[in-house]
Amino acid sequence: QPQLGELTASHVTPTSVQLDWTVSEGTFDSFTVQYRDAQGQPQVLPVDGGSRTVTVPDLVPSRRYKFNLYGVWGRKRLGPISTDAVTALSIAALTLPEEEPPSQPQLGELTASHVTPTSIQLNWTIPEGTFDSFTVQYRDAQGQPQVLPVDGGSHMVTVPDLAPSRRYKFNLYGVWGRKRLGPISTDADGWVAVCPQHALNCALSVAAPAPSGMKASPQPQLGELTASHVTPTSIQLDWTVSEGTFDSFTVQYKDAQGQPQVLPVDGGSRTVTVP
Repeated sequence: QPQLGELTASHVTPTSVQLDWTVSEGTFDSFTVQYRDAQGQPQVLPVDGGSRTVTVPDLVPSRRYKFNLYGVWGRKRLGPISTDAVTALSIAALTLPEEEPPSQPQLGELTASHVTPTSIQLNWTIPEGTFDSFTVQYRDAQGQPQVLPVDGGSHMVTVPDLAPSRRYKFNLYGVWGRKRLGPISTDADGWVAVCPQHALNCALSVAAPAPSGMKASPQPQLGELTASHVTPTSIQLDWTVSEGTFDSFTVQYKDAQGQPQVLPVDGGSRTVTVP
């Protein structure tokens, strides 16, 4: 029966190691070199029986490897003999200053806007760092969990296919490498109310014209009306005036009992909270 001698490592580079061994007695049919790669996966390198050296390629710089050598003789596998080797630093690592690892990013605030009976726009801030991606999690009208993936460059997403007159809890997570950070939620209690069907058909009306005798100014123009800062019991309305000025505004809507309500607003305002 042949005998294995010693296994040594030489000619170490950042990505390869040369292994040399001796056979103290007899001859082997073949050899196998076994080791684990950078991902921890086992690797096997076959070598013919007449060789006493082999170069192990495709290694990672500055990493310790353990190599086991087995001798195959007939149906027997003899050994192993072992050696450790640390691959060399890469040229880039030797010549370039080491970069500091990026600091862990931080999630800021999550807010809801542009609420319709069937959708909500979510907006969020990132006070520090960058994320690889985001996920929005919530439960649909049937109570089933839903996950909405968002790319890391976005800070806004519209959640579609919602049900009118329903409260939703939205959680936003940030994905950074293998970590999931968060969540942050839409408001203090984590809930957003989707407006009832037609609830945002609010009207902005113009107050009575100025008394006669005053020089008439061009008729002002209303712009757009949007809803934001939605809670279970209130909605903030914001609007624009594309031209001119108004003396005052009135917001009209129907309450939960179907009764018409009128909310007066002074002409200098562009926002009001409907309680």
